[in-house]
Amino acid sequence: MSMYRQLWLAMIVSMLLALGGSLLASMLSARGYLESQLSIKNTDNAAALALSLSQSNPDAVTVELAVAALFDSGHYELIRVLDPLDKILVERVAEGGEIDVPAWFVRMLPIKAAPGIAQISKGWQQFGTITLISHSRFAYRALWNSAWQMMGALALAGLVGGYLGSIILRRLKAPLQAVIDQATAITERRFVTIDEPEVPELKQLATAMNATVVRLKAMFEEEATRLEAVRREANFDPLTGLANRSYFMARLHQALDAEDAQRGSLILVRLADLAGINRRLGRAGADDFLKRAGACIGRCAERHSTGIAARLNGADFAVMLPGEADGGGAADLLLQDLIEAAAPFADSETVASLGVGKFSYGLDMGSLLARIDSALASAEAGGGNVVREEEADTDDELPRTADQWSQMIHRALDRNWVRLVSFPVADLDGRLLHRECPLRLMFDEKGEWLPAGRFLPVAERLKLTPALDLAAIALGLQELKSKPELTGLAINLSASSLEDKTFHGKLMALLRTERNAAFRLWLEVAEGGALKHLAMFRELCQGLKAVGCRVGLEHFGRQFSRIGELHDLGLDYLKVDASFVHGIESNSGNQAFLKGLGGIAHSIGLQVFAEGVTSDAELDALKLVGFDGATGPAVRDRI
Repeated sequence: MSMYRQLWLAMIVSMLLALGGSLLASMLSARGYLESQLSIKNTDNAAALALSLSQSNPDAVTVELAVAALFDSGHYELIRVLDPLDKILVERVAEGGEIDVPAWFVRMLPIKAAPGIAQISKGWQQFGTITLISHSRFAYRALWNSAWQMMGALALAGLVGGYLGSIILRRLKAPLQAVIDQATAITERRFVTIDEPEVPELKQLATAMNATVVRLKAMFEEEATRLEAVRREANFDPLTGLANRSYFMARLHQALDAEDAQRGSLILVRLADLAGINRRLGRAGADDFLKRAGACIGRCAERHSTGIAARLNGADFAVMLPGEADGGGAADLLLQDLIEAAAPFADSETVASLGVGKFSYGLDMGSLLARIDSALASAEAGGGNVVREEEADTDDELPRTADQWSQMIHRALDRNWVRLVSFPVADLDGRLLHRECPLRLMFDEKGEWLPAGRFLPVAERLKLTPALDLAAIALGLQELKSKPELTGLAINLSASSLEDKTFHGKLMALLRTERNAAFRLWLEVAEGGALKHLAMFRELCQGLKAVGCRVGLEHFGRQFSRIGELHDLGLDYLKVDASFVHGIESNSGNQAFLKGLGGIAHSIGLQVFAEGVTSDAELDALKLVGFDGATGPAVRDRI
């Protein structure tokens, strides 16, 4: 039984006992009062009758007439006159009549008044003794009416007391519920603080819990700050602040191999005459030039939300622009920025040469880099500040316009040309944990199944991702129902779906219809999208936890500095971005970063998985840093 019910029960029982006791005490007191009044009345009436007869020189006839006259008034139960020898001279006894109160009331509260006794004298001689008993039915009626009045008053008092008690309980319930909710949130890995209640005992508890949460968050943020410094040291160029070669190549590798990777553009930049600037201006001047050039290249990437810029070596830089970005236009704008930034340093007209090409899922990274490097070499050979664009092969069968894309996606959904593909996520000993299932579409009955990276960027622009996500979840629930042995199935949700006001309600309705399967459903959102729509993602997390789903972040770590914003989401797991995992066996910086990341996550009950693991060496390194599992080609080969 809950504490509130116990408090209510205790209050009701106490009130009933108090009201019942008050009623009983009042009835006994009223009965005693009536008995005493009847006794006094009996005595007074007997004395008055005896005095009246004594003054009238009584005889038997006079006494009988006086007694009869008094008895006939109907207020007396018994009037008896005895002579000095105890012989009855006159006796009147009322016949047993109905008393207009319940019989049980009479039995429970009998009224027993003392009879009135007085002496009748005739001159100096005793004529007789009169005994008089008043009828008690009037007293019972008065006592019964008094009981009803008392019950009404006590009932009113009980209602008022109950109302006041409910107000007090409500005042106690709100702060107590807040403390309970805070404790529940902590068990769900959501670390929140609450306003301290005014109730002293609850205030002490809330203060202690708030202090614990604040200390935990401070430790969390302190460790996160340290690890962010480790991450930047391992993956970024210390001079320009851009990504270093190893991190950029890992990101490019992921963009070509990941199922949800988007098509995009790759720009290679080579600064001209860096050696000449170094001779003329010294190392400090050359460094200043590289910083300014790096800032221009960084701004080029920042113009696109998912872009990344890197310094590959001394004078070579690269920019990757995932999505449908215009690589040629971005390269032209970047070249103009570089020419302006290099004006104080360059001694020749040539500042930089740029090669541009397109990439998509499934391309070989070596051949891609070779083609764009060839375009870069062509730009250098052309002399001056030149941009050369290497056109990648395009799929002429794909839609060209937004309307065509919209029609094709709607047709695929209407005709159920959708399916899930399955990739295993296993622990580091090879045991299957769950299967990750991205969505694929087919645009005609004999067409190829397109990976998510081919259609999702367009679907996001057309606001079609909610329909695609709901279709994927419906397929996932069907598979979970048909395969009870499946431990879990993960579905990726698009960040743009979080913006749709109706998506949350439709998703919850779908999950509630398949509650048993929903307990084995893992739903994840990319780190960047979750942080972009944090308030809506927090609301989604609360709803998903209520129906039993597991919730996580994929591609985690790129914005690690914002990890403090995730403390109240109640996440279950993190999937660390493949760019930190690629080549980890030889990257001590990323090993330290991932070990610290795993330690933070495990301290608050999160599981940590690695994405895009390609070799046994990477799996062995992940064991050393304490990860819980992994996915990628190396894992698929083992399962």
